[in-house]
Amino acid sequence: MNFLDDSLLPENQDKLVITVAPYGPEWEPQDFPEDIPLTMAEQVQKAVDCYNAGATVLHLHVRELDGKGSKRLSKFNELIAGVKAAVPDMIVQVGGSISFSPEGEGADAKWLSDDTRHMLAELDPKPDQVTIAINTNQMNIVELMSGDDYAGTSFERPAVYQAYREMTVPAGPGWVEEHLKRLQAAGIQPHFQLATVAQLETVERLIRRGAYTGPLNLTWVAIGGGFDGPSPYNMMEFIRRVPDGACLTLETIMRNVLPVNTMAMAMGLHARCGIEDNLWGRKGERMGSVKQIEQLVRVARELGRDVASGQEARAIYKIGTRYANADETLAALGYAPNRQPGQRGAPLRQAA
Repeated sequence: MNFLDDSLLPENQDKLVITVAPYGPEWEPQDFPEDIPLTMAEQVQKAVDCYNAGATVLHLHVRELDGKGSKRLSKFNELIAGVKAAVPDMIVQVGGSISFSPEGEGADAKWLSDDTRHMLAELDPKPDQVTIAINTNQMNIVELMSGDDYAGTSFERPAVYQAYREMTVPAGPGWVEEHLKRLQAAGIQPHFQLATVAQLETVERLIRRGAYTGPLNLTWVAIGGGFDGPSPYNMMEFIRRVPDGACLTLETIMRNVLPVNTMAMAMGLHARCGIEDNLWGRKGERMGSVKQIEQLVRVARELGRDVASGQEARAIYKIGTRYANADETLAALGYAPNRQPGQRGAPLRQAA
């Protein structure tokens, strides 16, 4: 992304899109009982409360009544329908892992099978987005957590801690291309969750080959453990490599969330919060998802950055937009065009 002399002025930036991840599939209900909804009505109400606080993208997972992360797509259909009826302008973004929580004590924390995740393209009603991982990768979500971060939670049990320490994300090239094909055929926009610049480069190659022909909405996920850590040097290199036509959200973990989001908001990028990422405000003080959204809205106002409405967020994300081919996609995103046969030198973008 390029930054002009006036790029930090809020009147020249897109309105802020806030993503919230309020369902926290890694946590057990007793970890944060006042902020983890269990019944379907409570899960829908959580979406309503988050929307009213200022979040316009809902990163959606589902729980069963016993508190475990649901792996039943019928429950996803039920929650999506409830959210769309209650807050129709909110962008519904289904977490592509479905649920990575262990089935029982000592079980692995793992993403579901390739075939099961492909079935997200068959959800009814359709979500606006499904998140997609690129390149099989370690996802050790406890690597950056201190004992203070998970104090008083199920992560204090050694079996649970080890389960998440050993988690990996299966996302090989064959699965990725097939998943993109199915999501696009269903009219569902992929939202790319990326751990490193290497994964961003793979996305660019997919676009250049025509495997993906749509708007580029992506999140830099700086959670360590196989992903980038929340270093400003990692962050700025990733931002530098993202094309100008993309829409970039920054995500990190625990008390890194607020400083990274503040930098994102100052630079005209977008923010993500919620208990899936962070349980804390000030050190030692729990903060639920709605309070985290309200905090971001206050900071955005201090920066002079307007917060997007639901309809404005849909326009920024270009929900429902598709491009005809690789060439049109590259041009819309601000990438250099593909090299033509026999062409020498660097292919340059041409004015229309």
